[in-house]
Amino acid sequence: MEYRRMGKAGLQLSVLSFGSWVSFHKQIDDGVADELMGIAYDKGINFFDNAEVYALGESEKMMGRVLKKKNWDRTSYVISSKVFWGWRGKQNKPNQTGLSRKHIVEACHEALQRLQSEYLDLYFCHRPDKNAPIEEVVWTMNTLIQQGKILYWGTSEWSGVEIMEAHRVAHQYNLIGPSMEQPQYNLFERNKLENEFLMIFRTVGMGTTIWSPLASGLLSGKYLQGIPDGSRFALAGFDWLKDQWLKNDFLDKVKRLDKLAKNLEITMPQLSIAWCIKNPNVTTAILGATRKEQLLENLGALEAQETLTEDIMQQIEEIVLTKPKLPDY
Repeated sequence: MEYRRMGKAGLQLSVLSFGSWVSFHKQIDDGVADELMGIAYDKGINFFDNAEVYALGESEKMMGRVLKKKNWDRTSYVISSKVFWGWRGKQNKPNQTGLSRKHIVEACHEALQRLQSEYLDLYFCHRPDKNAPIEEVVWTMNTLIQQGKILYWGTSEWSGVEIMEAHRVAHQYNLIGPSMEQPQYNLFERNKLENEFLMIFRTVGMGTTIWSPLASGLLSGKYLQGIPDGSRFALAGFDWLKDQWLKNDFLDKVKRLDKLAKNLEITMPQLSIAWCIKNPNVTTAILGATRKEQLLENLGALEAQETLTEDIMQQIEEIVLTKPKLPDY
């Protein structure tokens, strides 16, 4: 396993990590979660990602039960939670969502209870909150760090301008600013990491814990022949994912990428994940898996990096950036 510093922070994260979004509680039970987290840990993964909203709190409860059973040395792994959406779903009342001081603090306490941990290593603001003053957010996160309830705080799906505003406030009041951002990053979703965030990387520094390196499974190639039963696109409530990714333009490119992967004697998921972690501004790519075989295949992306030479990376660029042909009229 390779480990990378989280931006300018001292913390080191495994370049591949393990996440629970969609899969925990919705697709797998405690037994499978225990097996997959055990494999991940044994292979050197030290970061396990979660959020209050995942399965409306049940994901964190499941991860907490597994961690308690494993009884690993707490200093050997990193766990996260995210605050914004709340976990009560349609039953959320005022102050049970967003980034007010009240919700941030209460959500942190609830996450600690569900994860059965004394502290969170990473705590993310899951989305920006236009109704909460950025000063309130930064002060609250700084307070939680001083109390020892969180070690680092960061953002998820914030704009570069919003992240820099948080740093401005932190600098103004001598507080601790955000250390990491969790953006979506994959072959088809690239702008933030490759353009918008470049100045942040160069100045204040920022770690990235990227999500969806396989574009919710599209870049695994499994949707080339339709939607398999039990897959994310087949789950109730995830139609928005299907609508976002199942487009002919994307599918045509996946077919070409799949052919390239076969020529390299690696799998499509390995090519896609390896491409992500070739970017030095990626601290870690979060893997999601529901089966042992799937997780082990994805972990093969570490070795697959070696096959992605400059020439191969250029071939990937040509495939991904090719514009679809317009129909003849």
